[in-house]
Amino acid sequence: MVLVQNYTLAVFLCALAMICWGSWQNTQNLIGKSWRFELYYWDFSFGILLFALLMAFTFGSIGSEGRSFIPDLKQADAESLLSAAIGGVIWNAGTLMLVAAISVAGMSVAFPIGGGIGWTLGILINYLSKPEGNPVFLFGGTAFIVLAIFLSMISYRRLAVHQKKTTFKGILLSLSAGLCIAFFYRFVASALASDFTPADAGKISSYTAVVFFSAGALVCTGFLNPVFMSRPVQGPPVRMADWYKGGPKTHLLGMLGGAIWCLGNSVSFMSVGAASPAISYGLSNSAPVVAAIWGIFVWKEFRGAPKGTSLILALMFACYLAGLVLIVYSRFA
Repeated sequence: MVLVQNYTLAVFLCALAMICWGSWQNTQNLIGKSWRFELYYWDFSFGILLFALLMAFTFGSIGSEGRSFIPDLKQADAESLLSAAIGGVIWNAGTLMLVAAISVAGMSVAFPIGGGIGWTLGILINYLSKPEGNPVFLFGGTAFIVLAIFLSMISYRRLAVHQKKTTFKGILLSLSAGLCIAFFYRFVASALASDFTPADAGKISSYTAVVFFSAGALVCTGFLNPVFMSRPVQGPPVRMADWYKGGPKTHLLGMLGGAIWCLGNSVSFMSVGAASPAISYGLSNSAPVVAAIWGIFVWKEFRGAPKGTSLILALMFACYLAGLVLIVYSRFA
């Protein structure tokens, strides 16, 4: 299996995870608003599991270090596999609410609020579990992120009032998503083997963990997504029969979205050993910055916003970037 043991490489992979986690939602935008997010999410979930298996049988099964996927699976204990799967269930519940929030409020709002809360709270949870990195810089960076979330909420409220939209539902869904997303990483990280000696027997590689995480996410989709379909946050109810009406391009774009997200998930957990859970999570979950860039500059979600909103958004980006720099530096301070 391919292992990451260098901090510089780990930071690069976390940056890749950040881009993936902030970009997958573009695949739904490419499909168009006529394809409801509840239908999109089925393909998204399938794409995550398929890509996780692809990673496990390629990068997780080559090289002389660690254990290949199948031997690792055979020696794994039930507690580690269940912990990874529970992480997938928790994450999936949060992400379903995040996608719902995006359908109501847009990428440039849902990601900075929902993703930002998941980001900051997740850093704290993972740091308390494994305190590595200078806490002054780590939590100083987190404080900048909290300020960026606040600025994002102000900018959305200004836009919503100007366009006579309801802000409450989009913000509430984003907040709920963030609270769920904050906890998933710890469950998966606790299942990972820190080394592959007999003392760590039963723990699993990041590749095996991502497969069971993805399986847990898919099972969660099977239970939770029908609820969103029958009681939608926006628009009339949808039926499973509507999913079969989608063309090949529609389903492939949904699975591509899942594959992009899973690539980010895979490289993020590959980096845990070299960067620590708190720092790896903090860097990878900088995705709100990327998502806001897509939403503002590509999808023009703030077109027609009142004067002064651009300055608030610029301050939001500055706070996110300052937080990101401080989190990276916390390892060296």
